[in-house]
Amino acid sequence: MISRLCSIFLCCLSAPLLSAAWSIATDWVDGWPQAWQTVNPEKTQTVGDWTIETGELELPTGTWKLRDAIRPVAGEPNVTEIRRRWHWNGPETLDRVTLSFRFPIADLSDARPFLPAISTYDNPAGQSVDASRIPVIAHASPLRRGFFEEHRFSMPFAAVEAMQSGTRKTFALHTVPSPASHAHLTDQSWSLGLEYTDEGVELASYSGPVASNGRNAIIKGHQREWHDYDEAWLTVPPDTIIEKTYFIQTTTTPIRGNGFRTPLWTSIRLTNPFNPDGFPPLKDVITRKLADTENRWREGAGFAGLKAFPSDHRAPRNWIDLAWAGQSEAFAYPYLALADRFPLVAPVDRVQRGIDFVTTSNFTGQGFSIRYDFDRGEWFDDRRNPLSQAQAMNNLLDALRLARRRNDIDTSKWVSFLRRACDLHAARVLADDWHPVSTNEGFLIAPLAKAAGLLGNPSYLVAARKAADHYMQRHLSMDEPYWGGTLDARCEDKEGAWAALQGFLAMFEATQEARFLEAARHAGDVVLSYVYTWDVDLPPGRLTDHAFKTRGWTSVSAQNMHLDVYGVLCAPAIWRLGEITGIEDYQKIARVMLVSCGQLLDPFGSQGEQIHQTNYAQHYDYTDLAGVRGDYVENWNVYWISAHFLVAVTQLDEMGVDWINW
Repeated sequence: MISRLCSIFLCCLSAPLLSAAWSIATDWVDGWPQAWQTVNPEKTQTVGDWTIETGELELPTGTWKLRDAIRPVAGEPNVTEIRRRWHWNGPETLDRVTLSFRFPIADLSDARPFLPAISTYDNPAGQSVDASRIPVIAHASPLRRGFFEEHRFSMPFAAVEAMQSGTRKTFALHTVPSPASHAHLTDQSWSLGLEYTDEGVELASYSGPVASNGRNAIIKGHQREWHDYDEAWLTVPPDTIIEKTYFIQTTTTPIRGNGFRTPLWTSIRLTNPFNPDGFPPLKDVITRKLADTENRWREGAGFAGLKAFPSDHRAPRNWIDLAWAGQSEAFAYPYLALADRFPLVAPVDRVQRGIDFVTTSNFTGQGFSIRYDFDRGEWFDDRRNPLSQAQAMNNLLDALRLARRRNDIDTSKWVSFLRRACDLHAARVLADDWHPVSTNEGFLIAPLAKAAGLLGNPSYLVAARKAADHYMQRHLSMDEPYWGGTLDARCEDKEGAWAALQGFLAMFEATQEARFLEAARHAGDVVLSYVYTWDVDLPPGRLTDHAFKTRGWTSVSAQNMHLDVYGVLCAPAIWRLGEITGIEDYQKIARVMLVSCGQLLDPFGSQGEQIHQTNYAQHYDYTDLAGVRGDYVENWNVYWISAHFLVAVTQLDEMGVDWINW
């Protein structure tokens, strides 16, 4: 950086920077900028609370006039704002240019990266399954370098948690994200990330180049594929001015695995995503989600329930599907709460018959089946994953709680079914050899904690406590981040963090033990790290046609990098954290998470599940990037997309929140 900037850094960091300069590259070789040239400041002046540093970089064809405006950020300890300005004063167009902001930190050990929605402490869980499917930086070879398009970041910052001189610290570089002006590529964004060097780690922002998994010029384009992304330089005409705003931050981190939390909340305050205006009225969204639910009702000889999946040319998918990903059973809980405010067809009768049918699912030693094919007239014997069973148990217990307040529903079959399921899974958890592979069985914590009271069996709470303690021990240090909460991405994901948040919060509600609340906040902050807090600049396409705003939507995982509406289901728990702790920002962001996801509804209440805010597509075949970003997949309309809205507003109902006027 520059002299005054160095002194600001040093008073905050107590750590040497490796350079104090502007750096500009004027060539490009093997997918990465080359011919870096560096210059130090020549002049310093003070203007109000700003320190202005200026300098010039002489090239054979002209001069770069450079300026940084620097000031501390009011109300944000150890955060410094830098507004950088590059002015090309040459008479000719300058090609193959890369601009940069580089923040090097020396003398680090055990340095672990955190790039929101991209790299959670280098994705060690994903690496243990298949490192080729997820971004790897610290453990990559031959290059320990990770730089990604800014629109791939849910929150625009890159951070590293590390030991320095015996103290655990976190260093972060925040940006105001933007497309790269005068870019060589058609849709080129600034990039952000970090690189491991011989001296330590360098956080940096570049005007386009990307790298990951030991290679330059690649991006994660599909579930299991990487794509070339080369020649991301600038072509700068004479008298061009380019500006970009940065924030640098450092903080001490007394507890291992908590380093991401301070820059995360700083980023939330800097991006200020809290305005809930301009989104569809939530009452209208819920009306259409209920219409979608009504349209999915199917009944025939011996069955009644909701069709979970869309039909397509490959297979009819005439299935009732419990929990992930169908959520066919989830309608009962909101139906019992919302029937007096929305016109529904025979809501009590459908709840009675639909859940009675769920209880016919056949058990084996692995639990109950979660899928019924109503063409074949049978439950699938091979669909018994504990993640889905746990989610279904949780939905059924919530429905049971509301049904017991009425006198027109017979819950005897529900109780028998739930006792059998809870007995089986509590016994599994309490067994000496229980050691789940991932966080997926964290979904058992909440239903077992609830069932202890609803079904009158304290042993269920004992099992829930064991599971909660198990996952706290595994995940709070982030040596193994929350992961595996989905069945199609065995890596760090928000659903794994959600399983833990839901479970830890349920344990706090059941026991009032403060340690469970702190664990819930830790998991909740990981969930929030997948939430977009800014509105991505989108190219021409269907998302722009709908004036789509990304803030409030969630990225899926380190592998599946599109947006989805899953954060809707997490929003009430985030709201509850705000209620318990008195931290209003939890509630503000929870509201945006819910109302923002009402975008893109069609007249039938259907909604796309895969939103392409970045250069990634899952159910979308392409050989180059043209047309991918800014599009979305609307035909994968699984019922969970509606169910989560209905469950979320019912949970807010039970907290006394007047969501219907949002």
